[in-house]
Amino acid sequence: MGEDANLTSELVVAYIKGFQGEKLGRHSVTTVTKHFPGGGAMENGEDSHFTYGKNATYPGNNFEHHLIPFRAAIAAGARQIMPYYSRPIGTEYEEVGFGFNKGIITDLLKGELGFEGIVVSDWGLITDTYIAGQEMPARAWGVESLSELERAARVLDAGVDQFGGEQRPELIIELVENGRIEESRLDHSVRLLLHEKFTLGLFEQPFVDVEDAKRIVGNSYFVRLGAEAQRKAYTLLTNKDNILPLSLDDKSAKFYVEGFNSTLLTSRGMTVVETPEEADLALLRLQTPYEPRPGGFEKNYHSGSLAYNETEQARQAAIYAAVPTIVDMYLERPAVIPEIAENAAALLGSYGSSPAAFLDVVFGFEGAAPMGKLPFDLPRSMAAVEASKEDVPFDTENPVFKFGHGLSYEEACH
Repeated sequence: MGEDANLTSELVVAYIKGFQGEKLGRHSVTTVTKHFPGGGAMENGEDSHFTYGKNATYPGNNFEHHLIPFRAAIAAGARQIMPYYSRPIGTEYEEVGFGFNKGIITDLLKGELGFEGIVVSDWGLITDTYIAGQEMPARAWGVESLSELERAARVLDAGVDQFGGEQRPELIIELVENGRIEESRLDHSVRLLLHEKFTLGLFEQPFVDVEDAKRIVGNSYFVRLGAEAQRKAYTLLTNKDNILPLSLDDKSAKFYVEGFNSTLLTSRGMTVVETPEEADLALLRLQTPYEPRPGGFEKNYHSGSLAYNETEQARQAAIYAAVPTIVDMYLERPAVIPEIAENAAALLGSYGSSPAAFLDVVFGFEGAAPMGKLPFDLPRSMAAVEASKEDVPFDTENPVFKFGHGLSYEEACH
Protein backbone atom coordinates (compact mmCIF):
# COMPACT_ATOMS: atom_id res chain seq x y z
CA MET A 1 0.00 0.00 0.00
CA GLY A 2 2.88 2.36 -0.67
CA GLU A 3 6.33 3.24 0.60
CA ASP A 4 5.51 4.60 4.05
CA ALA A 5 4.97 1.95 6.73
CA ASN A 6 3.00 4.28 9.00
CA LEU A 7 0.55 5.28 6.27
CA THR A 8 0.18 1.59 5.39
CA SER A 9 -0.60 0.91 9.05
CA GLU A 10 -3.41 3.47 9.02
CA LEU A 11 -4.88 1.96 5.85
CA VAL A 12 -4.62 -1.62 7.14
CA VAL A 13 -6.34 -0.73 10.40
CA ALA A 14 -9.16 1.03 8.54
CA TYR A 15 -9.53 -1.96 6.23
CA ILE A 16 -9.74 -4.45 9.09
CA LYS A 17 -12.20 -2.40 11.11
CA GLY A 18 -14.28 -1.71 8.03
CA PHE A 19 -14.76 -5.41 7.32
CA GLN A 20 -14.80 -6.83 10.81
CA GLY A 21 -16.27 -3.97 12.85
CA GLU A 22 -15.01 -3.18 16.33
CA LYS A 23 -15.92 -6.70 17.42
CA LEU A 24 -16.15 -9.79 15.22
CA GLY A 25 -19.69 -11.15 14.98
CA ARG A 26 -22.37 -12.41 12.64
CA HIS A 27 -22.37 -9.16 10.60
CA SER A 28 -18.60 -9.19 10.15
CA VAL A 29 -16.37 -10.28 7.30
CA THR A 30 -13.23 -11.84 8.72
CA THR A 31 -10.00 -10.68 7.08
CA VAL A 32 -6.60 -12.18 6.28
CA THR A 33 -3.70 -9.75 6.71
CA LYS A 34 -0.88 -10.54 4.33
CA HIS A 35 1.88 -11.19 3.55
CA PHE A 36 3.85 -11.60 6.77
CA PRO A 37 6.53 -10.39 7.53
CA GLY A 38 6.23 -8.10 4.49
CA GLY A 39 6.47 -8.77 0.76
CA GLY A 40 8.22 -5.58 -0.27
CA ALA A 41 11.87 -6.51 0.25
CA MET A 42 12.09 -8.79 -2.77
CA GLU A 43 15.46 -9.33 -4.39
CA ASN A 44 15.62 -7.26 -7.60
CA GLY A 45 11.93 -6.45 -7.15
CA GLU A 46 10.80 -9.85 -8.42
CA ASP A 47 7.72 -11.83 -7.34
CA SER A 48 8.07 -14.92 -5.18
CA HIS A 49 5.38 -16.87 -6.99
CA PHE A 50 8.28 -17.73 -9.29
CA THR A 51 11.67 -19.37 -8.75
CA TYR A 52 13.58 -16.23 -9.77
CA GLY A 53 11.77 -14.26 -7.03
CA LYS A 54 12.16 -16.62 -4.09
CA ASN A 55 14.44 -14.39 -1.98
CA ALA A 56 13.53 -11.59 0.41
CA THR A 57 16.69 -9.62 1.04
CA TYR A 58 17.64 -7.00 3.60
CA PRO A 59 20.81 -5.17 2.52
CA GLY A 60 19.83 -2.20 4.72
CA ASN A 61 19.33 -4.41 7.81
CA ASN A 62 15.80 -3.00 7.91
CA PHE A 63 13.76 -6.14 8.63
CA GLU A 64 12.01 -4.60 11.66
CA HIS A 65 10.64 -1.70 9.60
CA HIS A 66 8.51 -4.09 7.59
CA LEU A 67 6.77 -5.34 10.73
CA ILE A 68 5.23 -1.94 11.53
CA PRO A 69 1.93 -2.53 9.64
CA PHE A 70 1.59 -6.04 11.10
CA ARG A 71 2.00 -4.74 14.64
CA ALA A 72 -0.77 -2.24 13.89
CA ALA A 73 -2.98 -4.94 12.35
CA ILE A 74 -2.61 -7.23 15.37
CA ALA A 75 -3.42 -4.36 17.74
CA ALA A 76 -6.51 -3.61 15.64
CA GLY A 77 -7.82 -7.17 15.98
CA ALA A 78 -6.48 -9.00 12.93
CA ARG A 79 -8.05 -12.47 12.95
CA GLN A 80 -5.96 -14.24 10.34
CA ILE A 81 -2.47 -13.68 8.93
CA MET A 82 -0.82 -15.21 5.86
CA PRO A 83 2.95 -15.70 5.61
CA TYR A 84 4.56 -14.91 2.27
CA TYR A 85 6.19 -17.37 -0.15
CA SER A 86 9.66 -15.87 -0.01
CA ARG A 87 12.57 -16.89 2.18
CA PRO A 88 14.66 -14.41 4.20
CA ILE A 89 18.26 -13.99 3.10
CA GLY A 90 20.92 -12.55 5.40
CA THR A 91 18.87 -12.37 8.61
CA GLU A 92 18.85 -14.30 11.89
CA TYR A 93 16.09 -16.54 10.51
CA GLU A 94 16.43 -19.84 8.67
CA GLU A 95 16.58 -19.36 4.89
CA VAL A 96 13.38 -21.24 4.09
CA GLY A 97 10.04 -19.91 2.88
CA PHE A 98 8.07 -18.01 5.51
CA GLY A 99 5.31 -20.65 5.47
CA PHE A 100 7.86 -23.29 6.51
CA ASN A 101 9.67 -21.02 8.92
CA LYS A 102 9.11 -21.73 12.63
CA GLY A 103 11.27 -18.78 13.63
CA ILE A 104 9.03 -16.45 11.66
CA ILE A 105 5.61 -17.89 12.53
CA THR A 106 5.92 -19.36 16.02
CA ASP A 107 8.74 -17.31 17.51
CA LEU A 108 8.18 -13.91 15.86
CA LEU A 109 4.48 -13.73 14.91
CA LYS A 110 3.00 -15.67 17.80
CA GLY A 111 5.70 -15.21 20.42
CA GLU A 112 7.13 -11.71 20.03
CA LEU A 113 4.13 -10.03 18.38
CA GLY A 114 1.52 -11.90 20.39
CA PHE A 115 -0.74 -12.98 17.52
CA GLU A 116 -3.30 -15.53 18.73
CA GLY A 117 -5.42 -15.91 15.60
CA ILE A 118 -5.37 -18.19 12.57
CA VAL A 119 -2.28 -18.57 10.40
CA VAL A 120 -3.18 -19.58 6.85
CA SER A 121 -0.42 -20.48 4.41
CA ASP A 122 -0.15 -18.96 0.96
CA TRP A 123 -1.37 -21.14 -1.88
CA GLY A 124 0.50 -24.16 -3.16
CA LEU A 125 3.39 -24.74 -0.75
CA ILE A 126 3.14 -28.51 -0.93
CA THR A 127 1.97 -29.64 -4.36
CA ASP A 128 3.05 -28.76 -7.90
CA THR A 129 0.14 -27.28 -9.81
CA TYR A 130 -1.06 -26.34 -13.30
CA ILE A 131 -2.41 -22.77 -13.43
CA ALA A 132 -3.77 -21.00 -16.51
CA GLY A 133 -1.95 -23.36 -18.86
CA GLN A 134 1.33 -23.10 -17.00
CA GLU A 135 3.16 -25.69 -14.92
CA MET A 136 3.83 -24.17 -11.50
CA PRO A 137 6.17 -25.87 -9.02
CA ALA A 138 5.19 -25.80 -5.35
CA ARG A 139 6.53 -22.61 -3.79
CA ALA A 140 8.62 -24.64 -1.37
CA TRP A 141 11.52 -22.20 -1.39
CA GLY A 142 14.47 -23.50 0.58
CA VAL A 143 12.89 -26.94 1.04
CA GLU A 144 12.48 -27.92 -2.61
CA SER A 145 14.23 -31.25 -2.00
CA LEU A 146 11.69 -32.39 0.60
CA SER A 147 8.85 -34.74 -0.27
CA GLU A 148 5.26 -33.54 -0.16
CA LEU A 149 4.80 -35.35 3.16
CA GLU A 150 7.89 -33.72 4.63
CA ARG A 151 6.80 -30.29 3.42
CA ALA A 152 3.40 -30.72 5.06
CA ALA A 153 5.11 -31.62 8.34
CA ARG A 154 7.35 -28.55 8.11
CA VAL A 155 4.35 -26.26 7.56
CA LEU A 156 2.59 -27.70 10.62
CA ASP A 157 5.76 -27.52 12.70
CA ALA A 158 6.16 -23.87 11.73
CA GLY A 159 2.75 -23.06 13.25
CA VAL A 160 0.38 -22.85 10.27
CA ASP A 161 -3.28 -23.66 10.99
CA GLN A 162 -4.71 -23.87 7.48
CA PHE A 163 -3.12 -24.97 4.21
CA GLY A 164 -3.91 -22.54 1.40
CA GLY A 165 -4.83 -23.96 -2.00
CA GLU A 166 -4.14 -27.61 -1.17
CA GLN A 167 -6.43 -30.63 -1.49
CA ARG A 168 -4.26 -33.26 0.15
CA PRO A 169 -5.87 -34.31 3.46
CA GLU A 170 -4.31 -37.75 3.05
CA LEU A 171 -0.92 -36.19 3.83
CA ILE A 172 -2.14 -34.98 7.21
CA ILE A 173 -3.72 -38.36 7.99
CA GLU A 174 -0.47 -40.14 7.15
CA LEU A 175 1.54 -37.77 9.35
CA VAL A 176 -0.71 -38.56 12.32
CA GLU A 177 -0.82 -42.28 11.65
CA ASN A 178 2.97 -42.59 11.43
CA GLY A 179 3.41 -40.53 14.60
CA ARG A 180 5.21 -37.60 12.96
CA ILE A 181 2.47 -35.12 14.00
CA GLU A 182 0.48 -35.37 17.23
CA GLU A 183 -3.29 -35.27 16.87
CA SER A 184 -3.34 -32.62 19.61
CA ARG A 185 -1.40 -30.34 17.25
CA LEU A 186 -4.25 -30.58 14.73
CA ASP A 187 -6.83 -30.09 17.46
CA HIS A 188 -5.31 -26.71 18.28
CA SER A 189 -5.80 -25.47 14.71
CA VAL A 190 -9.24 -27.06 14.35
CA ARG A 191 -10.42 -25.23 17.48
CA LEU A 192 -9.23 -21.91 16.08
CA LEU A 193 -10.99 -22.47 12.76
CA LEU A 194 -14.25 -23.70 14.29
CA HIS A 195 -14.27 -20.84 16.80
CA GLU A 196 -13.98 -18.35 13.93
CA LYS A 197 -16.91 -19.92 12.11
CA PHE A 198 -19.08 -20.02 15.24
CA THR A 199 -18.27 -16.37 15.99
CA LEU A 200 -19.34 -15.42 12.47
CA GLY A 201 -22.61 -17.33 12.89
CA LEU A 202 -21.88 -19.63 9.96
CA PHE A 203 -23.41 -22.67 11.65
CA GLU A 204 -26.64 -20.99 12.76
CA GLN A 205 -27.02 -19.06 9.48
CA PRO A 206 -24.95 -20.80 6.81
CA PHE A 207 -26.81 -19.38 3.81
CA VAL A 208 -26.90 -15.92 2.27
CA ASP A 209 -30.26 -14.13 2.23
CA VAL A 210 -30.73 -13.77 -1.53
CA GLU A 211 -33.03 -10.75 -1.29
CA ASP A 212 -30.62 -8.98 1.07
CA ALA A 213 -27.78 -9.72 -1.32
CA LYS A 214 -29.69 -8.14 -4.20
CA ARG A 215 -30.34 -5.05 -2.10
CA ILE A 216 -26.80 -4.67 -0.75
CA VAL A 217 -24.35 -5.75 -3.46
CA GLY A 218 -23.69 -3.07 -6.06
CA ASN A 219 -26.49 -0.78 -4.93
CA SER A 220 -26.52 2.74 -6.32
CA TYR A 221 -25.28 4.31 -3.07
CA PHE A 222 -22.21 2.08 -2.92
CA VAL A 223 -21.53 2.61 -6.61
CA ARG A 224 -21.69 6.37 -6.08
CA LEU A 225 -19.24 6.18 -3.17
CA GLY A 226 -16.89 4.05 -5.25
CA ALA A 227 -16.96 6.46 -8.18
CA GLU A 228 -16.38 9.37 -5.81
CA ALA A 229 -13.37 7.62 -4.27
CA GLN A 230 -11.92 6.98 -7.74
CA ARG A 231 -12.20 10.66 -8.64
CA LYS A 232 -10.76 11.92 -5.35
CA ALA A 233 -7.84 9.47 -5.49
CA TYR A 234 -6.53 11.02 -8.70
CA THR A 235 -3.13 12.62 -8.09
CA LEU A 236 -2.27 15.73 -10.11
CA LEU A 237 1.49 15.60 -10.70
CA THR A 238 1.89 18.41 -13.24
CA ASN A 239 -0.50 20.99 -14.68
CA LYS A 240 1.33 23.32 -17.05
CA ASP A 241 -0.31 26.70 -17.63
CA ASN A 242 -3.25 25.45 -15.56
CA ILE A 243 -4.55 23.48 -18.53
CA LEU A 244 -6.74 21.45 -16.18
CA PRO A 245 -9.62 21.37 -15.65
CA LEU A 246 -10.70 21.62 -19.28
CA SER A 247 -13.81 23.58 -20.15
CA LEU A 248 -16.98 21.59 -20.69
CA ASP A 249 -18.40 24.48 -22.71
CA ASP A 250 -15.93 24.28 -25.61
CA LYS A 251 -17.52 21.73 -27.93
CA SER A 252 -15.37 22.72 -30.89
CA ALA A 253 -12.16 21.14 -29.59
CA LYS A 254 -10.93 17.99 -31.34
CA PHE A 255 -9.49 15.16 -29.23
CA TYR A 256 -7.04 12.36 -29.95
CA VAL A 257 -7.42 9.54 -27.40
CA GLU A 258 -5.63 6.36 -26.35
CA GLY A 259 -6.41 3.84 -23.64
CA PHE A 260 -10.19 4.25 -23.41
CA ASN A 261 -13.29 4.08 -25.58
CA SER A 262 -13.71 7.26 -27.59
CA THR A 263 -17.51 7.03 -27.33
CA LEU A 264 -17.16 8.30 -23.76
CA LEU A 265 -16.18 11.61 -25.31
CA THR A 266 -18.47 11.60 -28.33
CA SER A 267 -21.43 10.82 -26.06
CA ARG A 268 -20.63 14.09 -24.27
CA GLY A 269 -20.90 15.95 -27.57
CA MET A 270 -17.16 16.14 -28.27
CA THR A 271 -15.20 15.36 -31.42
CA VAL A 272 -12.60 12.59 -31.61
CA VAL A 273 -10.04 12.45 -34.44
CA GLU A 274 -7.76 9.71 -35.71
CA THR A 275 -4.32 11.33 -35.37
CA PRO A 276 -2.57 13.70 -32.95
CA GLU A 277 -1.87 16.08 -35.84
CA GLU A 278 -5.61 16.64 -36.36
CA ALA A 279 -6.28 17.25 -32.68
CA ASP A 280 -6.39 20.28 -30.40
CA LEU A 281 -5.83 18.10 -27.33
CA ALA A 282 -4.79 14.51 -26.62
CA LEU A 283 -5.96 12.35 -23.73
CA LEU A 284 -3.84 9.26 -22.99
CA ARG A 285 -4.49 6.61 -20.34
CA LEU A 286 -1.27 4.65 -19.91
CA GLN A 287 -0.09 1.76 -17.78
CA THR A 288 3.13 1.75 -15.77
CA PRO A 289 5.80 0.12 -17.96
CA TYR A 290 6.71 -3.52 -17.46
CA GLU A 291 8.50 -6.29 -19.33
CA PRO A 292 6.06 -9.02 -20.48
CA ARG A 293 6.78 -12.48 -19.14
CA PRO A 294 5.69 -15.78 -20.73
CA GLY A 295 3.16 -18.28 -19.40
CA GLY A 296 -0.59 -18.07 -18.85
CA PHE A 297 -0.20 -17.31 -15.13
CA GLU A 298 3.14 -15.52 -15.11
CA LYS A 299 2.13 -12.95 -17.71
CA ASN A 300 -0.31 -11.44 -15.19
CA TYR A 301 2.54 -10.36 -12.91
CA HIS A 302 4.05 -7.12 -14.15
CA SER A 303 7.80 -7.10 -13.53
CA GLY A 304 11.02 -5.77 -14.95
CA SER A 305 11.85 -2.24 -15.99
CA LEU A 306 9.69 0.63 -14.71
CA ALA A 307 10.68 2.73 -17.74
CA TYR A 308 9.35 2.64 -21.29
CA ASN A 309 11.74 1.36 -23.93
CA GLU A 310 13.22 3.74 -26.50
CA THR A 311 10.68 2.83 -29.18
CA GLU A 312 7.69 3.60 -26.96
CA GLN A 313 9.29 6.76 -25.62
CA ALA A 314 9.81 7.98 -29.19
CA ARG A 315 6.21 7.14 -30.13
CA GLN A 316 4.86 9.09 -27.18
CA ALA A 317 7.28 11.99 -27.74
CA ALA A 318 5.79 12.50 -31.22
CA ILE A 319 2.34 12.89 -29.66
CA TYR A 320 3.54 15.35 -27.03
CA ALA A 321 5.29 17.39 -29.74
CA ALA A 322 2.21 17.44 -31.96
CA VAL A 323 -0.50 18.42 -29.49
CA PRO A 324 -0.95 19.42 -25.81
CA THR A 325 -1.39 16.06 -24.08
CA ILE A 326 -2.98 15.09 -20.78
CA VAL A 327 -1.67 11.77 -19.47
CA ASP A 328 -3.31 9.48 -16.90
CA MET A 329 -0.72 6.99 -15.61
CA TYR A 330 -2.06 3.90 -13.82
CA LEU A 331 0.48 3.64 -11.00
CA GLU A 332 0.28 -0.04 -10.19
CA ARG A 333 4.05 0.37 -9.70
CA PRO A 334 6.25 3.48 -9.25
CA ALA A 335 6.74 4.45 -12.89
CA VAL A 336 10.02 5.89 -14.17
CA ILE A 337 8.57 8.55 -16.48
CA PRO A 338 10.58 11.81 -16.24
CA GLU A 339 10.10 12.35 -19.98
CA ILE A 340 6.31 12.40 -19.58
CA ALA A 341 6.50 14.77 -16.63
CA GLU A 342 8.59 17.10 -18.76
CA ASN A 343 6.70 16.94 -22.05
CA ALA A 344 3.03 16.33 -21.24
CA ALA A 345 0.77 19.32 -20.69
CA ALA A 346 -0.56 17.63 -17.56
CA LEU A 347 0.21 14.37 -15.80
CA LEU A 348 -2.18 12.55 -13.49
CA GLY A 349 -1.57 9.42 -11.45
CA SER A 350 -4.35 6.95 -10.71
CA TYR A 351 -4.61 3.67 -8.82
CA GLY A 352 -7.46 1.79 -10.46
CA SER A 353 -10.16 4.06 -11.89
CA SER A 354 -12.73 4.02 -14.64
CA PRO A 355 -12.44 6.08 -17.84
CA ALA A 356 -15.55 7.96 -16.70
CA ALA A 357 -13.80 8.98 -13.47
CA PHE A 358 -10.80 10.15 -15.51
CA LEU A 359 -12.96 12.33 -17.76
CA ASP A 360 -14.90 13.73 -14.80
CA VAL A 361 -11.62 14.90 -13.25
CA VAL A 362 -10.18 16.22 -16.52
CA PHE A 363 -13.30 18.34 -17.13
CA GLY A 364 -14.03 19.11 -13.48
CA PHE A 365 -17.50 17.63 -13.98
CA GLU A 366 -19.78 18.54 -11.05
CA GLY A 367 -16.76 19.72 -9.10
CA ALA A 368 -14.71 16.54 -9.56
CA ALA A 369 -11.08 17.31 -8.72
CA PRO A 370 -7.88 15.41 -7.91
CA MET A 371 -7.20 15.14 -4.17
CA GLY A 372 -4.74 12.24 -4.09
CA LYS A 373 -1.13 12.26 -2.89
CA LEU A 374 1.63 9.96 -4.11
CA PRO A 375 2.00 6.84 -1.91
CA PHE A 376 5.61 6.41 -3.05
CA ASP A 377 8.44 8.29 -4.74
CA LEU A 378 8.53 8.24 -8.55
CA PRO A 379 12.16 7.50 -9.51
CA ARG A 380 14.14 9.48 -12.06
CA SER A 381 15.88 6.52 -13.69
CA MET A 382 16.21 2.76 -13.60
CA ALA A 383 19.83 3.27 -12.53
CA ALA A 384 18.52 4.99 -9.39
CA VAL A 385 16.09 2.13 -8.79
CA GLU A 386 18.79 -0.51 -9.18
CA ALA A 387 21.11 1.38 -6.81
CA SER A 388 18.50 1.48 -4.05
CA LYS A 389 18.14 -1.16 -1.32
CA GLU A 390 15.18 -3.53 -1.42
CA ASP A 391 14.30 -3.14 2.27
CA VAL A 392 14.81 0.63 2.69
CA PRO A 393 12.10 3.18 1.84
CA PHE A 394 12.81 6.58 0.29
CA ASP A 395 16.40 5.79 -0.70
CA THR A 396 16.00 6.24 -4.47
CA GLU A 397 18.24 9.15 -5.42
CA ASN A 398 16.67 12.40 -6.67
CA PRO A 399 13.14 11.22 -7.51
CA VAL A 400 11.07 13.20 -10.01
CA PHE A 401 8.20 13.36 -7.51
CA LYS A 402 8.37 12.55 -3.82
CA PHE A 403 5.97 10.71 -1.55
CA GLY A 404 3.02 12.95 -0.69
CA HIS A 405 3.25 15.08 -3.83
CA GLY A 406 -0.05 16.05 -5.36
CA LEU A 407 -1.37 19.38 -6.69
CA SER A 408 -4.93 20.63 -6.57
CA TYR A 409 -6.89 22.71 -9.04
CA GLU A 410 -7.17 25.45 -6.41
CA GLU A 411 -3.38 25.59 -6.00
CA ALA A 412 -2.93 25.74 -9.74
CA CYS A 413 -5.40 28.60 -10.11
CA HIS A 414 -3.62 30.64 -7.47
